[in-house]
Amino acid sequence: MNYVNPYWRAPSLVPVWLTAPQQAAELIKESVQGERSDELFYDQLIKMAPNAQQAAIITSIRDDERGHNRMFRQMYKDLTGYEVTGTLNEENPIVTSYMDGLQQAFDGELAAVEKYRKIWFGLPSGIYKDTLYGIIVDEQKHAAKYNNLLLRNLNTRFYHSTWS
Repeated sequence: MNYVNPYWRAPSLVPVWLTAPQQAAELIKESVQGERSDELFYDQLIKMAPNAQQAAIITSIRDDERGHNRMFRQMYKDLTGYEVTGTLNEENPIVTSYMDGLQQAFDGELAAVEKYRKIWFGLPSGIYKDTLYGIIVDEQKHAAKYNNLLLRNLNTRFYHSTWS
């Protein structure tokens, strides 16, 4: 990547989260595995969902993660000239309970936003930044959905325990 970030010429304007293009490429490569791990984790959550509506919400998030994986793979190839290679961890994650899984998913989506923001600052302007911006918005949307599922299930527990 021969991209020169304009912030590097004006040190007083350097954001604290500025990322070198090479670091962004490495984070993109890591993100391929992260999105795949999320997909497998969400498959487990879908099976644990208490009803079809909640399963459908998690299914839509899982399907977004599949798309993100493809986009990250393509970005990596376009920017580096190489395919993402290496052993992908295909083990099914362990989900101890539905509520713990929802909390872990919520936390993971917020962590992804932070990681993807770092990548965003290392990308050249144009299609790659625009694509990553869309992924970041999706991850924020996912966090909001998981937060909603956590609240729904907490309320259900509360109402059932106090009114039963």
